[in-house]
Amino acid sequence: MIYWAPFLHFYQPPTQFHAILKKVSNESYRPLVKVLLEHPQAKVTINICAVLTEMLNDHGQADIVANIKKLAQNNQIEFVDSAKYHAILPLLPVKEMRRQIELNHKTNAYFFQETYKPEGFFPPEMCYSDELATLLSTMAYRWVLVSGIAAPAKWPQEVISKVALGLNGICVFYRDDILSNKISFRNIDSAGFISELLNLEKGSKDKYVITAMDAETFGHHIQNWEELFLAKVLESKQINQIKLVTISELLKKFPVKDAPAPMPSSWSSTKEDIQKKNYYPLWKDKNNPVHPLQWEHLNICFELLEEALKSEAKEESRRFTKIARELLDQAVHSCQFWWANQTRGMWDINMINQGLVLQEEVMLNAYKAITLSDLPEALKKKSYRQVAAARDAANKIRDRLLTM
Repeated sequence: MIYWAPFLHFYQPPTQFHAILKKVSNESYRPLVKVLLEHPQAKVTINICAVLTEMLNDHGQADIVANIKKLAQNNQIEFVDSAKYHAILPLLPVKEMRRQIELNHKTNAYFFQETYKPEGFFPPEMCYSDELATLLSTMAYRWVLVSGIAAPAKWPQEVISKVALGLNGICVFYRDDILSNKISFRNIDSAGFISELLNLEKGSKDKYVITAMDAETFGHHIQNWEELFLAKVLESKQINQIKLVTISELLKKFPVKDAPAPMPSSWSSTKEDIQKKNYYPLWKDKNNPVHPLQWEHLNICFELLEEALKSEAKEESRRFTKIARELLDQAVHSCQFWWANQTRGMWDINMINQGLVLQEEVMLNAYKAITLSDLPEALKKKSYRQVAAARDAANKIRDRLLTM
């Protein structure tokens, strides 16, 4: 028997415009949820970053949240956790990783209530590191989903890998990169996809396949793809020869074996990137002229907030610290770095600048909290020098935006 566990990732950045959110909702989210509701045999594992859950609720798209909850009540979907603001977790300090995960869980549990019981974890962009896996294990997640490119050997289809990290280790599921990308880039139709799955059924052992992609693939990136591909797969006569499952259900079907840890990587990494130890090139590429400046700027935000958090004796200082803390949660979102990756064809000066402005607001409030505090004058002067260094980095980024 072939077990197919489809996975969908729902996300929009906190800086997204209302009109774009509405467009994506109408083109993708509503039609996609409708297809799943119309096919009660369908099972899907999903991640919806909690920033999107909030945005849908706040921007007149709450029916999508309600219908996703209904799918969960129907036992058609399994939720997994992630980072609320879609940060590239391996690039953050561990306590910021934990904070993003805890914020995601708290927010989604509020909206989805008793249906939100994630056992697994989806790192944004499938950016994996052993440090992240160790944290996930200590937070009692049972499994993490990573890209097939991360597998030390060919990704397994007959057993589930478990790596000895954290308190009790953690299971690792690998995405079938080949099939997933064929769907994502419309290089396969429904009949061809089912045929590829059935062709895996050789020998006596059961096998499983995990496909994973952005939910926006269906309807937004590829018009009507939820009908032209997904609905046709679910309505095929041959689908009865394939067992649709959630990812956690695979733990009940397949043996778990100790295995080496995945390689640091993302679902956009190549073998060459990994060999060069350039693990997350779309978000932090040392050869990219903008990325180092963005991360220099963001790291100063982290440092200033740390100082501000030491200065909470005065109420007025606490107010600005609270603002800085909440803004910094949003300011780590991945899109600002992704859109700065001109070398691989992504370049949007407005998305880059919006992320920079958000970071500047963090700095404004954190430094204001420090100036109003009872911290030593020497520390305040040091913090000002950090603000000046951040201004220099921001100016260099904007010079690049104007000249590249």
